[in-house]
Amino acid sequence: MATNFQAQVNVTQAPAVAGDFASANPRAVALTNPNGFVAAAGGCIIGRFAWTDLATDTDASNAGTGLPTGFVGRWSNMAYITAYLGASTLTIPAGMEVTLHEQGDFWVVNSGTGPVVPGLKAYAAYTTGLVTFAATGTPPSAASVTAAIAASTLSVTASIADTGIMTVTAVGSGTVVVGATLSGTGVTTGTRVSAQLTGTAGGVGTYEVTIPQTTASTTVSGTYGTMTVSAVGSGALAVGSVLAGANVTAGSFITALGTGTGGTGTYIVSPTQTAASATVTATSGVETKWYSASFAQAGELVKMTSRQPG
Repeated sequence: MATNFQAQVNVTQAPAVAGDFASANPRAVALTNPNGFVAAAGGCIIGRFAWTDLATDTDASNAGTGLPTGFVGRWSNMAYITAYLGASTLTIPAGMEVTLHEQGDFWVVNSGTGPVVPGLKAYAAYTTGLVTFAATGTPPSAASVTAAIAASTLSVTASIADTGIMTVTAVGSGTVVVGATLSGTGVTTGTRVSAQLTGTAGGVGTYEVTIPQTTASTTVSGTYGTMTVSAVGSGALAVGSVLAGANVTAGSFITALGTGTGGTGTYIVSPTQTAASATVTATSGVETKWYSASFAQAGELVKMTSRQPG
């Protein structure tokens, strides 16, 4: 549960805190492995959607792609004030247990810019897990750009430990980037780079990979896409944005920034592909199975339910 110290008295009592149950109706939690879900590095915020690491089915984060694993409710999750003189928090510290709900009725903050009425679909923001509401089939738009994608490769000498850490000792060609799909003798199919931990950026050092395994030092190859944005029609690109366009592979998304920071420049995308320059649109959130169940203005609390109205 959230931790806070009262600092003011309001004329009208708030109906709830983000993440609170909105009813006593049946609720269900997402299934996990015997070790359960824990908050990923940086923590996991109550009152938002969360995604879990597909390889380990353990780390829960408020950022991801595809459908979220579940909603971070306030009842069984514990947030702790760690900031000096902090008054309140909804953040579950890294490594602490996280329960994700896939069914139920909850209070959430309307993070959109307009009012909400009952019956709208809930959308989860890829980078924050915040909730917005809109009609079915209208995911929030992040940007519209003119861009081309080139297939890119890398080759390194590396080993992978059963902790999920890859140690690169030499770079033969290319740059190691987040999102690159790896292959090589003994490398498990589908392994991707998820973060750089130490060393020279994109070069010799240690990296976190998505599938823990034991692989002796060998030549490891990698593939990814490099998207070059030449013009921006609207909005801004961000890590996690899902891409669509006449020449773009369905389900493509931005895994890391290159030289671009939202506008023109380069971006790392997955999967690897070659796409001629054309209009590319990016969405910043995904439609979930959840619905709004009350009225609310922007920034206000609104009831959200996993049950279709009617």
